[in-house]
Amino acid sequence: MSIYNQKTGLPRGRTVTYTVSSELLKNNPLGDPCNRQIPVYLPHGYDEAEDLPVMFYLAAYSNSGEGVVGWRNFGESIPERLDRLIASQKMGPCVVVFPECFTSLGGNQYLDSPVMGAYASHVHQELIPWAENTFKIKKGAAHRAVLGKSSGGFAAIRFAMDFPGQWGAIANHSGDSGFDLLYQRDFPAVADVLSQFDYDVDKFIKRFWKAKKIMGSHILALMHLCMAATYDEEMVLPFDLKTCELDQARWQRWLAHDPVRRVAGHVDALKQLNGLYMDCGFRDQYFIHYGMRQLSNQLENHAIEHTYTEFYGTHSGIDYRLDESLPYLYERIQ
Repeated sequence: MSIYNQKTGLPRGRTVTYTVSSELLKNNPLGDPCNRQIPVYLPHGYDEAEDLPVMFYLAAYSNSGEGVVGWRNFGESIPERLDRLIASQKMGPCVVVFPECFTSLGGNQYLDSPVMGAYASHVHQELIPWAENTFKIKKGAAHRAVLGKSSGGFAAIRFAMDFPGQWGAIANHSGDSGFDLLYQRDFPAVADVLSQFDYDVDKFIKRFWKAKKIMGSHILALMHLCMAATYDEEMVLPFDLKTCELDQARWQRWLAHDPVRRVAGHVDALKQLNGLYMDCGFRDQYFIHYGMRQLSNQLENHAIEHTYTEFYGTHSGIDYRLDESLPYLYERIQ
């Protein structure tokens, strides 16, 4: 096989998929698999290289590790983007691990949840040691970064807060934040969907996976159930399904996970980072740019060094922003 990408003409790395068996995900409440297929990007020249820095890329909600490395009909896949950035010397070679954390609730926020499973612990206690023992990568947090978009961006900054000293740098692209603006406006639409299933959540989920055609409104409802399973100890939505009246006690459980509200309690952890990159489109259809602005303000108020940039774009089709974050991260973990 040619070492050159036929589409770009650039030297290409290789993406190899490994099966990782997780003890922490065994018997998880949703019955999702504990054996996961983990794609890993190895740059051109990996076999002859000395130990390299490593990045962990967390997929957005509704996507997966295997999904984000796939071939693109237009534009670049993430491995192709890495090939180009490395070949043009915008960044140096690194290993990139793509955790596979898709669930039967359509995705993941990558937190430990009694309803979904111990996905944060899976990454930190299983995948990081596995990567360090399997690949030619530099050991220790100083040479390790985590990044992602949307749910993946949310998880990146939560990992920095919740696991101090485990990451050298992070990048948060349009990560869930500002929960008041992000989630509440969709509660009536979610209630309308569930009303079609007699407000029976289990019935809705079973029908969702059996449907021949999946509607966008049903994906929205499933996403909110995923959030409920992540932010609450039960998979119960924080509002009355018939009236949409907010259940303040349950809503406070959601708000406690909002990165904007968590900065003050995790200042020391965030200051341990060598780099904190954030960006968001100022036409984000979920209005996440408002939450990201709040998050940036909180970081600034607590003298936490970071980079925050806004660009003309929405929440969709923004992989080109990796041209900014990947070199940024590499510079801080090389």
